[in-house]
Formats: sequence, structure tokens, C-alpha cells
Amino acid sequence: MPLLALVLIFVALPLLELYVIIQVVGPAIGAPLTIALLAADSLAGAWLMKSQGRVVWKRFNETLRAGAMPHREILDGVLVIFGGAFLITPGFITDILGFILLIPPSRALVRGALQRNLQRRAVFTVTRPRPAGYDVDGTATERDEPEFELPPPSRRGRRRL
Repeated sequence: MPLLALVLIFVALPLLELYVIIQVVGPAIGAPLTIALLAADSLAGAWLMKSQGRVVWKRFNETLRAGAMPHREILDGVLVIFGGAFLITPGFITDILGFILLIPPSRALVRGALQRNLQRRAVFTVTRPRPAGYDVDGTATERDEPEFELPPPSRRGRRRL
């Protein structure tokens, strides 16, 4: 992950959340209601994550029983976990992202975009030509004779019959 993305996630987003809480929502509805709203949406997020997690887990098991690969269900599970984490985190911006990931119709849109992105990357990675003399580690070389000999078998390891 690029450094800029990490800075945005761990520095800019919390600062933006604080700005929204202190400068936008707090003055509009007051501090006590702002705190109550943040607590309520965290509780609602925990409940929604639990219920959607059960639905996704049930579909995952049904897909496995049917003998199919649960691609969609795995992505849904990941999105539900992230959605729940966003909702439990105090802040209104992360709450909006959390609800988007937890509500099935909007989660389906995010899942579709994520699948297209992953498919595009997978096709590019798989079809990239390998250079001549390609080696997995990049360290293997051909040798005519080995530089070592195997030790003789030890007598302690043998069993008498």
C-alpha cells in the first residue's frame, strides 16, 4: 500500500472526522445529542454487522454444500467485517462508509466494483510474459557437479530384524 494511502487513512481521515464532529454536527445539534448519535450508530452498526454476518455465513455454507466456490460470499464477508469496523469507529464519515458496506444493495455495488478491479489485476498479472531465464527465487544456477556429498547412513538409525 502506498505511503500516501496510509497517511490518508491514519492521519487525514481521523482529522476530518474530528472536524465534522466538532464543527459541523456538534454546533448543529449540540454536544449531548452528537455523543448520543455516535453511540447509537455504533450500537446499530454492531447489530447490523451481526445480522448481516449471519446471512453471509449462511450463504457461504450453502454454497459450499452445493459444491461451488463461494467467491461472492467471501467478498461479502470481508465487506461486512470492514463495514462493522467502520460503524463501530466513532465518526460520521466512517459511519456512512460502514452503512454502505453493510446494507445489501449498496454492498452489492461495492462488491461488483471490487470484483472488476480484482479481475483486471489478476488478468494482467497472469498474462504478463516472463523474461528469458526466469527463475522463481532468482538465485538458482546450474552446476555440473555438486559441492557436497551425502554422509554415510548411520548405524543407530538401522533396525535389526
